[in-house]
Amino acid sequence: MLERPYELIPVWERASELASAFRVGIGDRVQRPLQTYSESLATFEAPTPETGSDGVAIVEELARLAEPGLHAMTGAHFFGWVIGNSHEVGVAADWLTSAWGQNAGNHSATPAAAAAEAISARWLLDILRLPPSASVGFVTGATMANFVCLAAARGEVLRRLGWDVEQLGLYGAPPITIVLGEDAHSTVFSALQYIGFGHASIRKVPADTNGSMLPDAFAQVMEELQTAPAVIVISQAGQINSGAFDPHTAIVESARKHPNCWHHVDGAFGLWARACPDRAFLAEGVDGADSWATDGHKWLQTPYDSGYAIVRDPEAHRRAMTIAASYLPPIEAGERDPSHYVPELSRRARGFSTWAMLRCLGRQGVGEMVDRHCHLSRLMASLLAAEEGITVMNDVVLNQIAVRFGPSEPSELGDDLTRKTIAAVQAEGVCFAGGAKWKGHWIMRLSVIGYSISEVSARESAEAIIRGWRAVRG
Repeated sequence: MLERPYELIPVWERASELASAFRVGIGDRVQRPLQTYSESLATFEAPTPETGSDGVAIVEELARLAEPGLHAMTGAHFFGWVIGNSHEVGVAADWLTSAWGQNAGNHSATPAAAAAEAISARWLLDILRLPPSASVGFVTGATMANFVCLAAARGEVLRRLGWDVEQLGLYGAPPITIVLGEDAHSTVFSALQYIGFGHASIRKVPADTNGSMLPDAFAQVMEELQTAPAVIVISQAGQINSGAFDPHTAIVESARKHPNCWHHVDGAFGLWARACPDRAFLAEGVDGADSWATDGHKWLQTPYDSGYAIVRDPEAHRRAMTIAASYLPPIEAGERDPSHYVPELSRRARGFSTWAMLRCLGRQGVGEMVDRHCHLSRLMASLLAAEEGITVMNDVVLNQIAVRFGPSEPSELGDDLTRKTIAAVQAEGVCFAGGAKWKGHWIMRLSVIGYSISEVSARESAEAIIRGWRAVRG
């Protein structure tokens, strides 16, 4: 047997060389794409291929065309969105997944993929300290995780009312009221639309300055809905701009008073606080919910795409998602079909990269990484707040920093100065930070979540932001 069997497939060896060169050199890149979309489109523009080409040449051409239009998302100076670094171990597992070429729809077609998901799911529930009997669907990300969990919620609260939504659909079904905070993430609204809920079904609860639902206001809404046939409550573990958590202990207590209520937690990144002993208090009470959505490609650092739909009641989960057909083998006791917990039948074997990252980091590594990022967030916030004209708008309780430039109070001047500072920082390219509109006004939002971010890169990035602000102010 050859010591280096991959030499038989030069295209893979070349792809590995190009990928490694990109990752090794990420720190030397300008921290933004070198091309705009229109420039990248022009770069890729070509007539439809009439004949095939050599594989190595294709891979080299792809790298040459694509890299100017790529972001340095896997680098230590990237704070633009809540995006993990795609850890090298997870990437390697994902390469194997692609090379194996398995359709992970059922346990019979690919036993190893189903087994990896089953074991990874058990580890996830243990590390996140969620009910060990809960079911886990391996989906593309938090948007689809919310979709899956809310579909299970919809089916279950209607089943309790004697309505089989899988059989009868929604036309004529008893009404369901959705209760969520006014600072809920946009993907939650998307997921609700996907499963048939319009804005008229939603009751928004006022939030505090950090975006957390006010517990008394939530209790009042639930009191008003005591006679409603069915209620689905959606709370947050980690507000996208501030990192704040809804008061879950109080929410769970109020929600349980309703005779037909399902409580779902959108924990895209914040749910991972439960893995960190020093930050777990933020998510106190979360385990009292009925379902949870979170991402692997955020704090677990898996490559895209990776998310988890977690449901306390596996039967409600399966009823909402199972695809049945005569050509699909039935499951026996103790078996698990991955497709019974997700919308897709043909699907990637996402469990392999999750398994690899959980083995790589372990419970201790996940907790230490979350703790380190929270510490670095507070460090960056303190460095920025010390500069005249820069205001940190949120309580930095997790990994998110909301920054405002110029007048600390909301104003058009502050919006203008904030947008100009963001543009200046992005143009310099030492670090990347993005903007967001929060509570009607513009902020710079910093997300400290990539595993490669260090104290050195955090300080360098804070200095770059201050430099950009001084240039704008001057």
